[in-house]
Amino acid sequence: MGIGERVKPKESADSKVKDGEEKPEEIFVPVEPKFSFDDIILPERVREQIMNAADYAKNSQKVFEECGLKNTHRLSKRIGINLYGEPGTGKTMAAHAIANHLKRKIIIVNYADIESKYVGETPKNIRKVFEAGKNTESIIFFDEADAILSRRVTNMSNATDVSVNQTRSVMLMLMNEYQDFIIFATNFISNFDPAFMRRISVHVKFELPDANGRELLWKKYVPKEMPTNLDSSEIALKYEGLSGSDISNAVLNAAFHAARSSLDNVPKEYVFQAVEEILESKKANKRNSDVEITKRIVSEDYVKEQLGK
Repeated sequence: MGIGERVKPKESADSKVKDGEEKPEEIFVPVEPKFSFDDIILPERVREQIMNAADYAKNSQKVFEECGLKNTHRLSKRIGINLYGEPGTGKTMAAHAIANHLKRKIIIVNYADIESKYVGETPKNIRKVFEAGKNTESIIFFDEADAILSRRVTNMSNATDVSVNQTRSVMLMLMNEYQDFIIFATNFISNFDPAFMRRISVHVKFELPDANGRELLWKKYVPKEMPTNLDSSEIALKYEGLSGSDISNAVLNAAFHAARSSLDNVPKEYVFQAVEEILESKKANKRNSDVEITKRIVSEDYVKEQLGK
C-alpha cells in the first residue's frame, strides 16, 4: 500500500459486506512526513523558493488573524505550490519536508487513489480528499498532478469527456474554496490547464543537479560502512545527467553486484558500470519517446490528408 492511499476500515465478522449491501466507505488518511529538509540536497535557489512558500503558510495565522487581513484579503489565505521538473530530482521528498517544516501531517493523493470506473464518482472522491484535509488539518499533496490538472476537453463527444470536464470543474471549485496549503508535483507541467496554473501561487522548477550537487549526493548515498575505492569528486565530474534517484540506484546496484561476486568491497568500476547502464536506459527511453511522438504526428497528418481527398 502506498503512502496516503485510501485505507479501508478493518473487517470484523460483523462488518463483512453481504450481497446487496454497500461497502464501507474508504477514507484518505494523513500520515507523518517521512523526510525533512536535512534529508534533501537541493540547489539554494530551489530551497529558498520552497522555504518562502512554506513560511507563507507558517505565518498565515499571524498575518490574517492577528493583523486582521482575514477581513480584507479573505480569499488570499490559500496557497498552492507546484513542484515540477525532471523525475527523481526530489519533488516528493520536498513535499514531505514542507509538511515536516510546518509540523503537520500530509495526505498523499495519486490519481489512482481517486479515479473511479463509475462516471461521477471521481469528483466525489476529490471532495473527500479536501474534506479529509480540512477535518484533520493536514497538508494535501497531489503527486503526478498533471493527471488531474490536465487541460479540459473542448470537443466533448462521449460520456467520458463530460466526466473529465466535470472532474476538472469540481477540482477548480474546491481549490477556490480551500483556505489552506496544497502541494502539487509533476514531471509534465506543460499538461496543466491554464486555469489551474493561475490558481497555484508558487511554481518551483526542479532540475538535475550540477557537479557540486552530484558530489554531495554521492557522499550522501555511499554509506561510510561500505568499503569502496570510489571517489565522490571523481564520479561527480565523470558522469552528468544523473538525478538523486539515479545516484541512489547506482550505489545499490553496485553493492549487489559486489555481493553476487563474493567481494568484500565495492570497486568503483562496479559503480561506473551501474551508472552507465542507468544513463543508457535513460537515452533509450528518450529515443523511444521521440520516435513515438514523431509517428503520432505523421499519422495524424496522413489521416487529415486522406480525409481531404
